[in-house]
Amino acid sequence: MYVCRKIISNDGQVKSFAIGLGCWSWGDSLFWGYDPRNDDDLRSVFEYATSQRAPVLFDTAELYGLGRSEALLGEYSRSLGDPSDVVVATKFAALPWRTRPESVVRACEGSVRRLGTGRPIDLYQIHFPNAYANEAYWDGMAEAYERGLIRAVGVSNYGVDAVRACHAALARRGVPLSTNQVQYSLLYQHPEKSNGLLRCCEDLGMDVLAYSPLALGLLTGKYANADDIGTVGGPRRALFERNVADPRLSEIIKALRDVADGHADRGATVPQVAINWCIAKGTIPIPGARTLGQVKSNYGSLDWKMNEGEVKFLDEVSGGYSYIDVSASPFPRIDKDTGLVMFDS
Repeated sequence: MYVCRKIISNDGQVKSFAIGLGCWSWGDSLFWGYDPRNDDDLRSVFEYATSQRAPVLFDTAELYGLGRSEALLGEYSRSLGDPSDVVVATKFAALPWRTRPESVVRACEGSVRRLGTGRPIDLYQIHFPNAYANEAYWDGMAEAYERGLIRAVGVSNYGVDAVRACHAALARRGVPLSTNQVQYSLLYQHPEKSNGLLRCCEDLGMDVLAYSPLALGLLTGKYANADDIGTVGGPRRALFERNVADPRLSEIIKALRDVADGHADRGATVPQVAINWCIAKGTIPIPGARTLGQVKSNYGSLDWKMNEGEVKFLDEVSGGYSYIDVSASPFPRIDKDTGLVMFDS
């Protein structure tokens, strides 16, 4: 197993992670079809992850299942007795009517209650930019940090200008900005190829959490044609239909299989190659898992390391392919108060 750079401090100890576990599907019925009857499966995922040798980074948010994801994660954490190796990252929802620093502090207190572990949140992130009031959020994050509600501050879906502005604002209060969580995968390389966001975060000493490293499931290799997506519902269905019809996706999946075949002695699989590629790029991928098989597969990506030639091969095959239209992003691009570009990837 190998790890990326340190990400946050927990109980005075520096923790390092090669991979995290995304908990978006834990409670989300609209996008992921959450069913509370499957909570035992989620508990099995949690127990497997926490049985591994390294500390575990769980990423959740107050919006995931409207607090259900946080509550489940807190329940499972408390069952451990000593949850010191469970590191929790959660997020503040920058909703339009939340416009003051106190909005962040109150939301943070709500997350602390739902998690119910009796300790500060390890990493608290702004989930996405708002069309205004972003500077107020940075003050709110600093206040939550100074009150001891959180141990580290992060942002999510922030572009280059927004990251630099937030980093500078927090630095004036002596608060470090630790992370930026962005979408990044072999099918969505804009933070690396289009705007220099990965380089910006590296220059500022920040870690990048890569969400959707499997492109919502398209990089699992399970969806080769329209017949394979029969069980996919919700907003993902139209997205999958459009992509599986593109022959370039088949070429990318074939390339992933070729790399996996080169590590057959370690049992490498297509999704593990996709995750391993994100790690090779210096990010910390946070793939989700709803079943024991999925979380075991995710952690299996740490049993081997992609070489530079394989990374270059996948870069060349994927080219400029993007599985979603960046211009259709739901996140506000410009802060109306300051004119600051908040989202650009």
